[in-house]
Amino acid sequence: MLYRIARKILSMRSPLTKYGLPQVLIYPALELTVIIVLFIFGSDKIPAPLLWSIEAVLILTFIWQLSFFRDPKRVVPEGDDFLISPADGTITDIQEVSNEEFIGEEAVRIGIFLSVFNVHINRVPADVRVENIVYRPGKFLDARNLECSRVNEANDLHLTMTKQPHCKLIVRQISGAIARRIVCQTKIGDSLKIGQKYGMIKYGSRTELYIPKSVAIEILVEVGDKVKAGTTKLVEFK
Repeated sequence: MLYRIARKILSMRSPLTKYGLPQVLIYPALELTVIIVLFIFGSDKIPAPLLWSIEAVLILTFIWQLSFFRDPKRVVPEGDDFLISPADGTITDIQEVSNEEFIGEEAVRIGIFLSVFNVHINRVPADVRVENIVYRPGKFLDARNLECSRVNEANDLHLTMTKQPHCKLIVRQISGAIARRIVCQTKIGDSLKIGQKYGMIKYGSRTELYIPKSVAIEILVEVGDKVKAGTTKLVEFK
């Protein structure tokens, strides 16, 4: 039964991401089991209003679980003079920061907060080569707290653009208070195309894009803007 359900879900117009395994099967399966058990055995023991309230909450949670791991098709804009968003969500901050770790100079950081209702798949912002991957264990502060960039569990992709201006970039996946699982399915030396999927952060999180300050860019978004991974242009190169 579980296999048939999984096949049906994966054949939907907006299928579920492989990065969601095993949660995408285990959690909804458990919820579905509880829904069925309550319906069969609970009707004689639980008052009807309470039973249906519990069932409604479980059904909504079941739908949300499947929705969280959705993988909608995205059409990447044509051209190579821009960077696209690495994540769905809301722009929370655009700041100049120092970053000697990889970029080696001051950088512009664009922070994106992903709520539990956003698509959580991460995509690369340009045609790039993966130079390094740095995982950092840490805390699990609320992803809306800017301090989380410094202290939370995080995973950095150190990237070099393979087209002009051939600059270095960093995409940082950050766990939040709910998100406790970073998925990154790429490796050092990989060449990735703009908009290509490489992982996700499960259950609410933050994604950051770092761009060298010395590179001439025009920032196309403002704090509060909603963005989508693979489609929304964040900056254009001058």
